[in-house]
Amino acid sequence: MAVADGIFLARPESPPDGMPLAVKDLLDTAGLTTTYGSAIFAEHVPSRSAESVLRLEAAGYANVGKTNLHEFAYGTTSENQHFGTVPNPRAPGRIAGGSSGGSAAALALGLAEAALGTDSGGSIRIPSACCGVVGFKPSYGLVSADGCFPLAPSFDHVGPMARTATGCAAQLGALVEGFERQTVDSLEEVGVAIAWVDEADPLVGAAVRMAAGLFPRREELDWPRPQIDALFMHEVADVHRELFAEHADLYGDELATKIERCLGVSDAEASHAARAREEYRERCTQLLEGIELLVTPTLACVAPPTGIGDIALRTTLIRNTLPFNALGWPALALPCGPAEDGLPASVQLVGPPGADALVLAVGERLELALSAS
Repeated sequence: MAVADGIFLARPESPPDGMPLAVKDLLDTAGLTTTYGSAIFAEHVPSRSAESVLRLEAAGYANVGKTNLHEFAYGTTSENQHFGTVPNPRAPGRIAGGSSGGSAAALALGLAEAALGTDSGGSIRIPSACCGVVGFKPSYGLVSADGCFPLAPSFDHVGPMARTATGCAAQLGALVEGFERQTVDSLEEVGVAIAWVDEADPLVGAAVRMAAGLFPRREELDWPRPQIDALFMHEVADVHRELFAEHADLYGDELATKIERCLGVSDAEASHAARAREEYRERCTQLLEGIELLVTPTLACVAPPTGIGDIALRTTLIRNTLPFNALGWPALALPCGPAEDGLPASVQLVGPPGADALVLAVGERLELALSAS
């Protein structure tokens, strides 16, 4: 299928019946090639599927293919030196976002009805924003990461992607035993704080502010961002230290540069950043007291052009997403209307840890309100 070039890396010969599910190729699938986006694992066929895949299959989802991603999930563009660039079906010539770019593109093209992604610094939400679909990063540890190749383990999340918040909520019900969905009858029930809108590009900011304006109980809040890069990079270094020493020549040029930088982070720098993260968590918990949810732009911009590269774009694209990996809080990316160049803007709904059902319920209600506005 020519339109799927760059999206699927492996597809089953005969997909079973069920809800068509695209699975990010960072997650193991028994009997089906799983590359992790790396040439090192180009012929790797796991014997057991990731726990998240098994749970969705047991609930009636059917894996229709493994989706392309940024190499080892360490990037925001899904421009993969080994397996090609994931196309953005909404905007040819623009990035699909990363690292779960193939999953977002498969949804946008209608090649799947549901998708699994992973998110360590925004890797579900960034491609969802770029491709105009919905992505949910659950609370840390809520969805099993068993069978998922790690990036930075204390930041890593597995979560659902779909074309609607309702689709994400349905998947989470299958992914998490005992998960109980909530309903929100009106956005008047929810008090929100709004942050970072004025830092976005003008039309993105206008679209997000319009979405935020649908909440009658709202206030502006100066929300901080963490200084924890050294901790993230140190964890990446620990994952790749031995593999990179043995197979450096099989890493893409861009990723090799980033891994070398990660290997240069000292234990002392990482420890300092770990303390900073704890202080950040305490501060943010206090800031959200008395407020149900935080509302921000998912990205400050629409999908950038291809060819710029992750190293140049990374700081911009993870600026609004990485903070909630540091916190481990649930966060939903939801399209909220056209912005610059007619491309989709995305609003991010964030709740405190454990408020996954509330975030998704509000997302479903906001979706309805946006469609009616």
